[in-house]
Parts: sequence; C-alpha cells; structure tokens
Amino acid sequence: MRRQRTIYHNDARHYYLYVHDSPIRMEDAWKPVDEVVGTAVDTFSYCVERGDGIFYPSKRGMLWGSDKRPFKSATWWNAYESMKGLIDKGIDPLKLLVGRAHSKKLDFFADLRLASYGGMPNEFKIPEGGKGWGHKEVRDHQMLIVKELVNDYDIDGLELDFPGFFQKLNEYFRPEEVKQNIPVMTEWVRQAVKVARAKKGRPVTVGARIFPSEETNLRYGLDVRTWIKEGLVDFVIPMMFFDLNMDSDMPLEWVVKLAHEHDCAVYGFMMPFVREDDTILDDRMMMRWVYADTKVVRGTMANLWDKGVDGLYTWFWKWPFSEQERSILTELGDRDLVRLQTKRYPLRRKSKLGPGLGYDAPTPVVIPQADKSKKYSIPFYISDDIKGDADHIRNVILKIHISESVTQDRTPIWLNGQSIEHEKCLRGYARLDATRDQLLEFYLEKVRPVKGKNTLEIALESRPPGLIGGVTVEEVEVIVEYGPHPNGLFATVK
Repeated sequence: MRRQRTIYHNDARHYYLYVHDSPIRMEDAWKPVDEVVGTAVDTFSYCVERGDGIFYPSKRGMLWGSDKRPFKSATWWNAYESMKGLIDKGIDPLKLLVGRAHSKKLDFFADLRLASYGGMPNEFKIPEGGKGWGHKEVRDHQMLIVKELVNDYDIDGLELDFPGFFQKLNEYFRPEEVKQNIPVMTEWVRQAVKVARAKKGRPVTVGARIFPSEETNLRYGLDVRTWIKEGLVDFVIPMMFFDLNMDSDMPLEWVVKLAHEHDCAVYGFMMPFVREDDTILDDRMMMRWVYADTKVVRGTMANLWDKGVDGLYTWFWKWPFSEQERSILTELGDRDLVRLQTKRYPLRRKSKLGPGLGYDAPTPVVIPQADKSKKYSIPFYISDDIKGDADHIRNVILKIHISESVTQDRTPIWLNGQSIEHEKCLRGYARLDATRDQLLEFYLEKVRPVKGKNTLEIALESRPPGLIGGVTVEEVEVIVEYGPHPNGLFATVK
C-alpha cells in the first residue's frame, strides 16, 4: 500500500565517518539520525555499501577500506578507524544506527548500491573484460548481502540502488548482452523481494532507486515496468546520481502514472545544489557547489507534489545543519506549508553525461547566429496557480541570463506564444567578470506563466553592424513572490 514518507539519506561517509574524529564518540556515532529528529523526516536511509566495500561487519562482503591500507588519504583513514573502532568494541555500526532510528520513532531503510561489488574478483567487472551481472557469481554475491541485511538486521526497508555510485555508467551487463539479460535482472529482483517479504515477524518494504526515464532503465537491463506491474517493488525513487543539481521539472510523470495504477509509491528525489560556481577556482569539488536556498527548495517541492509523488527524499544538505537546513526538512512533509510561499524555479543546466542518458536539461541554449525566422524553445514547469492566487502574488519575475549579448541585439521573447516585449524589463550584468553577459529581469503583469507546463521562446533577429556570431541563453529562472495579505487598496478578503 502506498505510504507518504519524508526520507533523508546519509551516505555513511560525507557528514558522518569523514567528519567525526576517530575514535568516534557515541554521540557522534548517533548524529546522522539525531540531526533529523524533530523535523518532518519519518524515514532514515543509510548507504550500507558504496560499491567498494561495506560499512558494517558483514559476513558476506568486504569491509570498506580493508583493501586500501595503508591509506594515502587522511579522510579515508579517519573513516576506517572510526568504523573499525566501533567494531573492535563489539558495536555493530549498522545495528547502532538502526536502534537509534527506532528509538527516535524513525523507520530505517538500508540503501544497497548494486552497480559495483567490493571484494569480488576484478575479472567479473565489465571494465576488466568480465560480464558484470551476467556472471551468476555476482548475482549470488549480491543476493547474499540482501539476505544478510534482511535477516540479521532490524531494517524496515531495503533500497535496491541501481543508479548508485556511477561506475562505468552503471553497466550491469555488456551492451550487446543487455536485452537477453533483462529477464535475468528481473528474476534477481523477484528473488530479493521474496527474501524481504519472507522475513520472520514482519516483512521488509522493498523499493528501487531507478533512472528518471524508462528508456534509460531498459538500456541498463532494468525493466521497471514489469517490476511495478508484478508488485515486486513497494516504491521507486527516480534519480540521477551523477548530477547533484536540483531539478524542479524531473520527467517522472510516466512512472507516477504507472506506479499509482499498481499501488506503488513514488518518492521525489531532491538534490541539494542549484549549480556549480565556475568563478571559484578550487580543486575541491565542494567549493564549487552552490546550495539551494529555501525558496528554490519550495519550488521543487511544490512541483514534485504537483506531479503526484507520494513523498519527498533528499540528502547531503550543508553540514552541520543550521536552522535553514532544519527548516527545509520540516517543510518537506507538508505541501500546504509552501503553497502561498515565495518560490524560485531555476532551470537545471545540462550536465556532461545527462543528454546521453535520456536526462536532458532546458539550458543552456546556443543561438549560433541571427535568424529572424528561427525561435528557440525552453520548457519549464511551475506548480503555482498564478491566476487563482493572483490576489496574494506580489511579483512574477522572469530572469534570463544571456552571454555574448549587447543591448543593441534584437532578441524578442515569447511566453506561451505571447510576446513579453511590453513587460517591464530591467537590464543588468549576470557576471562582473564578463560584462557582456547580460541579465534580463522581467516583471510580468499582463503575460504570466500558467500552472503546469510552460514554454519560453527566444529569437536572435539581428545584431548591430560589425558584430557577428551568436549568443547563449545560459540560465533561466522564474520567481513567484507572495505577500501575507490580499493586494489592492480595496482588496477583497476571501
């Protein structure tokens, strides 16, 4: 039966074993659970295996870090020593977290990444010439881990994490052998579910992290449609692991419709970042990421709820949590809390791998040259009822960042087929180090977006004499600002 959930995931490393000093104190060992207590989070998800080792004293798999000693990384050394220190004291880190979650009235989901398999011979792996999951030994090994998690630990749910850690683009089978192995993978899922539902005392809920598009899932041998139709999975989580930027318009309508026809839940996945800041030159990735603020989160939350998800799932928020992070996790549980709140909808930018995996993005859009006969379309989705809630909406702002642009360019713009030429437009610089990157800021009064799907169109009709080449629409953002009271001097109170 479908159930609404608010899920927070901890990957066992970042903001846990990486950040707490070894030997780890008990209050720090409990921290991943404790930091979400008191918010709307009702389910705690924990990565028990990242693809190259397990984060608990497994009888079946390889303990993470045991093949990396002596360590060249201080971070890895600290993580291993913290985990091993608990084990040497007779404390199972996984049982410790499961028990803590239950004591705080949280369900505990074990997330098992499946794309790689620490401790197995390298010759089984596709990059090394093997057949991956085409080897029965690999499938049997992963099934033993499933049985261990279900039977030896008091978990409430098992996440079969197929996108997981992006190893060789998550190839489970050789490309030429995928089609013949789709039934093989489905049978493995069928057996894993059988194990989970046969647990003595109470069955374990089983779900799957999947790719956003059905085509991509099938490309890697994942027949999600059959899993759902057969009732094998209780929930699915569409997501792309390699792209950590928040997507307010993830293409998950197909799986919501399918899942709800078969009483399967869909949880909308929310990444923590809005973009990578390429103005900061630093080799450390974390220094290049920009966290989504509360208004961006509200926009994505509202869109996912509007598309029919049964709950929200997120992870990796700025640590240690401040009041902002805890406020975000509190709002996640109730769609009504954000209905008349200001929201930002920054459109996601293309990633390097996304388009090739059926996960494209609306920006950037390259306009190579002036051509008055050609329009370039940019789709976006917003959940706000612009017309119905107009008395509480203070501003609807459309921001467009165009690079290599000059004021003399003729760039007409249309919203849902209507020109916004006569809407108030303020010009500014999008980047101080590139003054010809212009930011157009429209305050929309007569032409406004509608609830649901919208289309922005832009053309480059002409350029001033002596300037050739094109422009690029780098970023687009829609902001819907609300006020606490009705608008107008003689406002009507509803």
